[in-house]
Amino acid sequence: MARLIYGKSVKGASHVRSGMPCQDSFRIEEISPDLSIVAVADGHGSEKSPKSKNGSTIAVNVFCSVMGNYMQNYADSLDDLVTYLNRDGALRFSQEICEEWQRRVRESFNKSKEEKPLDEDGSVKWKEVYRLYGTTLLGLLITKTFIFAFQIGDGDIVLVDKDTISPVVETEKILGTETHSLSKLDAWRSAVSVIRRKDEEAGTPYLYMLSTDGFVNSYVTEEDHQKTCRDYYDMIAEHGFETVCGNLGKWLEETSALGCGDDITLVLVYVQ
Repeated sequence: MARLIYGKSVKGASHVRSGMPCQDSFRIEEISPDLSIVAVADGHGSEKSPKSKNGSTIAVNVFCSVMGNYMQNYADSLDDLVTYLNRDGALRFSQEICEEWQRRVRESFNKSKEEKPLDEDGSVKWKEVYRLYGTTLLGLLITKTFIFAFQIGDGDIVLVDKDTISPVVETEKILGTETHSLSKLDAWRSAVSVIRRKDEEAGTPYLYMLSTDGFVNSYVTEEDHQKTCRDYYDMIAEHGFETVCGNLGKWLEETSALGCGDDITLVLVYVQ
């Protein structure tokens, strides 16, 4: 079966009015016809996180880099990778993501030549620096036989097929506007991941949708959100993937303007 991938980030309606840049980032790496890596991140965009656009860009690059290293190490046996991730590898993967993100944030901040926050002993308060770059992170590895999904913070990874619409990752919901963040020193503790077996050679077309929270928050109810997910699936089937991709930016801008006003990123992974 063929795999088609496309993503789009749009500036939220409220950010257009305020002049704030889009804080979202995404990255797509199609390693081979059988292997793809997708990452989506949503910078917090708050007063405490003025460098969150940089943080979200670093986050998607880190996910693709770390996941790419895993694919190289297990290139000859993906079954061994599944076994590793199913045991304790997912925890180690989460730690590697957080450690590499922090390393790259430190490197970015040092290059900025800005004054470093210091404690009484003269040591850099890296915890405060990481907060400047605060972001969430969604990641997906897609192979012919399984997917590995990863999440820190809000956003959604949804699977749509002809019969069902279901979340790929079940995350803890935090009341209000707070979310888990990659900027926390122990962010790996709040990471959630899942492995699902999938046979691309069997069955009907299906669609993965990775989105920042500006997408779901633009709908009044979860039923409205799921109906829109179904609409995307049906429009691809009826009008073609390229047609949907060509209109995606306009549709997301309308969604933000009529909804919560936040930035929206949506990546579509369609297998047919």
